[in-house]
Amino acid sequence: MTSGNGEAIRVGQLELRFLVDDAASRGALCMFEMTVPPGAKVPAPHFHREVDEAVYGLEGLLTYTVDGARHRIGPGAHLFAPRGAVHHFVNTDTAPARVLTVLTPASIGPRYFREIGALVNRGGPPDPASVKDIMLRHGLVPAPA
Repeated sequence: MTSGNGEAIRVGQLELRFLVDDAASRGALCMFEMTVPPGAKVPAPHFHREVDEAVYGLEGLLTYTVDGARHRIGPGAHLFAPRGAVHHFVNTDTAPARVLTVLTPASIGPRYFREIGALVNRGGPPDPASVKDIMLRHGLVPAPA
């Protein structure tokens, strides 16, 4: 298996750098580093229909909430969000945070992040219906409010 091309994708203030993509893994997994600045706008709580997510802390501190339980993810800490578990994250710290994320299988990969990034990066608030449409097409489901 070869690694991804290191492509960096911006989604608002978030930056994702793909290390292994769906093509390199033959659809088995995607692996990327994600940098989250303090106070960055982050995805709303959601769950994945068919994808498990593992996160490993590299730098800084993120707070991940999985099915209502809060977890502080700093260097060396990790968590697992199984498919169907509602989750989201925030950086309330004063320094950027960086995590390594693995999604398996690779159905949520660079294509999803490029598409949602194009919508979010246009400027102004993104159209909620368009965000939801993109999410649903890639197997992400917004959590009920």
